[in-house]
Amino acid sequence: MPYNRIDRRQIRVRPLATRQSKHTIEEIRVDPDAPAPDPGAMAAGIGALAERIRAARQQGAAVILTYGAHLVKNGLGPVVTRLMEGGWITHLATNGAGTIHDWEYAFQGRSEEDVRAHVAQGCFGAWQETGLYIHLAVLAGSLEGRGYGESLGKFIWEEGCSLPAREELAAALAHWSRNPTDDEGMPARAELLQAMVRFDLHPGPWQVPHPHRGFSLTANAFRLSVPLTVHPGIGYDIVYNHPMANGAILGRGAGIDYQVFAASVGQLEGGVFLSVGSAIMAPQVFEKALSIANDLRLQDGREILRPYIAVNDLAQLSWDWSKGEPPSSDPAYYLRFCKSFSRMGGELAYLGGDNRVLLQNLWHCLRT
Repeated sequence: MPYNRIDRRQIRVRPLATRQSKHTIEEIRVDPDAPAPDPGAMAAGIGALAERIRAARQQGAAVILTYGAHLVKNGLGPVVTRLMEGGWITHLATNGAGTIHDWEYAFQGRSEEDVRAHVAQGCFGAWQETGLYIHLAVLAGSLEGRGYGESLGKFIWEEGCSLPAREELAAALAHWSRNPTDDEGMPARAELLQAMVRFDLHPGPWQVPHPHRGFSLTANAFRLSVPLTVHPGIGYDIVYNHPMANGAILGRGAGIDYQVFAASVGQLEGGVFLSVGSAIMAPQVFEKALSIANDLRLQDGREILRPYIAVNDLAQLSWDWSKGEPPSSDPAYYLRFCKSFSRMGGELAYLGGDNRVLLQNLWHCLRT
């Protein structure tokens, strides 16, 4: 007998405009042209990272930047956009929150809510536009075979999407049921049709202005044709507190993104993998994707990948990870964001400090 579960349609959502957000773009934006802050103890590590990136791009190898939501909340979108425009970054990867905050800043110019107060009030994450438009973006993008990140980037940059008529979707599904084929788009059509019926979504154009789209990393990655992949967990993000929450929809987009991510990891021979403030997602996703990449290389008779891995987080560590893994008796052994990376067979460098200091200085090193 199935377990009891909530009916998501009973969740009460509020207009996003009524939420008191913590920060505006004007408060957090980092100017790429402003002088970089003193790098302090990170100076040598940043210089070495910049040289590795230069060498990687000269030979056409990938430079992958993975990041958590704090990179966005620290206003670093314009800095990373410059790195993409300069050809220094070839792939971006983040968790669900990294794109949710990015979307809210692009849509209304502010983001972040009071978690403690809103959980107590039963409204944490239950914001109509955030859940509606992110699901709508991924639904529309999935019809074109796009992943979560590309779908949302297109939605922000083009300020909306267009949905087909229900009759068109129903006819396609009916035809497929009579003549089934290996069509990845068919489940996406079914999910979109169900959403259109359940939530009375109208066909045709959905015009959704994003006045601050220039600030959006997700939109700029789409504009520049740089893959931005999203690696979420079901229940991790506020969009799951919305009636439209659908693990199949977001899971399909994230599944496509993981394939794109693994393909980029396969281009890391001589390349650079940079993890900024991503203690869980980046190491967990990377180790699996690297295994796939190595399997494909071994099948082709090539050597496995041994990339240069740079990790940035706020923790100041006593263990030198460039010398290998500490014993299990050392607390540093249990730091997932270093331990997993140290087992990947490449060279690991840890840069402890503020991500604004790291990325502003990295940009200034590379731009010269």
